[in-house]
Amino acid sequence: MTLIEIAQVVGASLHDMCDPQALVTAPSAVDSREVVPGGLFAATVGARVDGHDYAAGAIAGGAVAVLASRPVGVPALVVEDVQLALGRLARHLLEHISPTVIGLTGSVGKTTTKDLLAQVLERHAATVATDRSFNNELGLPLTVLRADTTTRYLVLEMGAGRKGDLTYLTGIAPPHVGLVLNVGTAHVERMGTGPADIAEAKGELVEALPADGFALLNADDPYVMGMAGRTRAGIVLYGRSARAQVRAESVRLGERARTAFELVTPSGRAPVELDLIGEHQVSNALGAAAVATALGLGAAEIADGLNAARRRSAGRLEIAERPDGITIVNDAYNANPESMRAGLRAVKALAGDRRTVAVLGAMGQQADASRARHAEMGRLVADLRFDVLIAVGAGDPLAMAEAAESSNPGVAVHTAEDVAGAIRLATALLEPGDVVFVKASSEIGLAACARALAAPLS
Repeated sequence: MTLIEIAQVVGASLHDMCDPQALVTAPSAVDSREVVPGGLFAATVGARVDGHDYAAGAIAGGAVAVLASRPVGVPALVVEDVQLALGRLARHLLEHISPTVIGLTGSVGKTTTKDLLAQVLERHAATVATDRSFNNELGLPLTVLRADTTTRYLVLEMGAGRKGDLTYLTGIAPPHVGLVLNVGTAHVERMGTGPADIAEAKGELVEALPADGFALLNADDPYVMGMAGRTRAGIVLYGRSARAQVRAESVRLGERARTAFELVTPSGRAPVELDLIGEHQVSNALGAAAVATALGLGAAEIADGLNAARRRSAGRLEIAERPDGITIVNDAYNANPESMRAGLRAVKALAGDRRTVAVLGAMGQQADASRARHAEMGRLVADLRFDVLIAVGAGDPLAMAEAAESSNPGVAVHTAEDVAGAIRLATALLEPGDVVFVKASSEIGLAACARALAAPLS
């Protein structure tokens, strides 16, 4: 599109020698370091950084123009609200290229499921999927703007921090297929008092589906099943339940805690052996398989895609092996009770009879139940018989430490004030052959701890 065409779509005025006929030929970016020649740089204002300050650098890096909320001294399309303008531009593009839009949401497992699904579908046809966890009001339109006329499938991870978020996102990219993974306690502080409030918000995805679309619902989650009456679309159930049309049978943990099962779909059966650790990955794989089934792929083709799939997004049970035999499992991208439980169990299965060390920080947005939920995680560490727990940070992590110590005196419990302290403490405590699990909500910054502990690899 030309800049003047984009300006007409988003209601922008052109500033600072902006060439109306200049063509935008590449995807947009909100990070000036990720600008590619021919793209558009969207200058957004965040909590710490104002993108307008990087406008000149973005133009120097090859951006055709800047989408901005004020003149910036370089070619710019000036709008009242950059976020809304990105959304309008993405919606306009979709109306002209018409891929099959697949939206997926859930409290845990969104990114892993999205990565699995993308790897299944891209073997079949041209597929564009959410990068990393770009699943919000900025990330989703940026993903859409990577699509073009060759795109057959557009896989969009959709996050919901509060009610109304999914209504907004599906307004930008109306889905034909909607996958709801689960309802847990992520974002409970902003969504309401419990799972019912979260289910109400997540259900906005299936409400947006057309009558000729498909709603893929987790038969193992009663809150997800409760969404069946909120959609006009055809319903496909998936899960380990016998009533699921897409289900897993003969589930087992193979070598190094990698999950295997028999995939059952209306088209037949096929064996699946995932290159991912933990039994909880079964549900993620089944969600991807359910979407592929709704799109017409057969069991064998789906299984081949799942078997070939690899972890694509960092910080999700990411394994690093050190020369001294220490294994670091970095799951520090984010945390809530559901993902913490799954990660702890997966790491114990991976470790076998090796010594296990858990480096755990706070799980954010748990509202009034936060202390109790952290204590629950401490008791789980004790019940699973981890050898060492390092609780990082003040407040709720201390409740985790106290619960672990009181539940099983055999767990060596330590506390660290911050990430730097956790690195020093873990470095001093680790022994050759240990398996180390690092997890917390992303704002805690424990990913830096995982990277530091894995540093001897270099």
